[in-house]
Amino acid sequence: MAEVKLSLVCAVALLSAAAVLALVEDLDDSFKDSRKDDVWLVDFYAPWCGHCKKLEPVWQDVGAEMRSSGSPVRVGKMDATAYSSVASEFGVRGYPTIKLLKGDMAYNYKGPRTKDDIVEFANRVAGPLVRPLPSQQMFEHVLKRHDVLFVYIGGESPLKEKYIEVASELIVYTYFFSASEDVLPKHLTLQELPAVVVFKDGTYYLYDEYEDGDLSSWVNKERFLGYLQIDGFTLYELGDTGKLVAIAVVDEKNPSEDSIRLKSLIQRVAKEYRDHFNRDFQFGHMDGNDYINSLIMDEVVVPTIIVLNTSNQQYFLPNKDIDSIEDLVQFINEVLDGTAEAQGGDGIFQRVKRVAYDAKSTVVSVFKSSPILGCFLFGLPLGVISIMCYGICTAESDDGSEDMELLKKEDRELTDEGSEEEEEEEEEEGDTQLEQSEEDLQEKSSTDKKVD
Repeated sequence: MAEVKLSLVCAVALLSAAAVLALVEDLDDSFKDSRKDDVWLVDFYAPWCGHCKKLEPVWQDVGAEMRSSGSPVRVGKMDATAYSSVASEFGVRGYPTIKLLKGDMAYNYKGPRTKDDIVEFANRVAGPLVRPLPSQQMFEHVLKRHDVLFVYIGGESPLKEKYIEVASELIVYTYFFSASEDVLPKHLTLQELPAVVVFKDGTYYLYDEYEDGDLSSWVNKERFLGYLQIDGFTLYELGDTGKLVAIAVVDEKNPSEDSIRLKSLIQRVAKEYRDHFNRDFQFGHMDGNDYINSLIMDEVVVPTIIVLNTSNQQYFLPNKDIDSIEDLVQFINEVLDGTAEAQGGDGIFQRVKRVAYDAKSTVVSVFKSSPILGCFLFGLPLGVISIMCYGICTAESDDGSEDMELLKKEDRELTDEGSEEEEEEEEEEGDTQLEQSEEDLQEKSSTDKKVD
């Protein structure tokens, strides 16, 4: 009986596993011909990619969540190395790459690789570009659900057409809604329609074409709260806004009085000086200095204030202690008007420094995590290179000795040949002198005989 129960349990487990796996479809090159019939969320992966393997269980959970929620989005995965032509057609450049394919459009997912974030992205992009708010109750419900809410208010207009165009571009980041004026809360009155409004930080802000410029740029800058908890991913996203990022680097696990004070000062400036700094600055705090240190290739003390320019990798540090909100405002103004000293940057020296820093960090991290592996990865190549260098130097030395011996031998041969030639010349000269002497004697004898 126990064996029967065990068999049933195993069968149920296998069926459950098969059912879960079936929620994520394996795709091949025929997919590109049929994919427009549905909305697809696809993971383009490589079998050897470590990040892809880490994403795999999350991707199975995404498939299960989309199926259980009744979403029309189908979840699939494709081996981009086996079907490279298809992957190339969709613009896959790295692994894993997550895309939502909807009609002729392909939307890249760039957020955290967690189930909730991926599912939220899929549901947002798969739905309408602009979602209508038909009633005040619906408006208030949506306002409570979203920290940042963009709403077009009014009827048909060129501004609405532009708004829809911006939504098609930026829906990967945020939701877009539309409503009529009577749906708005009674306390909210607009002097002119149509209008685009962003609701955030407990208030709202109007888009002004003359002051704010391009609508897409304005939406991209306003899609964040005025004050954020910033991590590496958020900082990467903030790079698209073109804003400088003012950060209080604090220790939230063991907050000191200075940490609490600097964090409070940053929050106050973000709220009280929004009209002065919102166009150029994003404010927030970061827990710990590890990420900042790796970014600037230096070490900052905790707590501190730092301003980052993500477009050119420059950073600014205050040259005196920040004790009050006036000190902080003065420092930010100095950064804004160019009188604050800029450090870092993206020049040649900094690029070389970055390569050296990254190489050093990689070596250190490998040795910390696995000393044996580090010795094998770095010690073996260094050993081989050392042996090769020694062999090359030794070979050059031997060749040099042989060359010297050959030169000496040739010198000796030349010397011997020269000596022999000199001896022959001397013998010839001697013979000539002897012959001349004999001739002289003969002439003298002949002369004497004539005299006699």
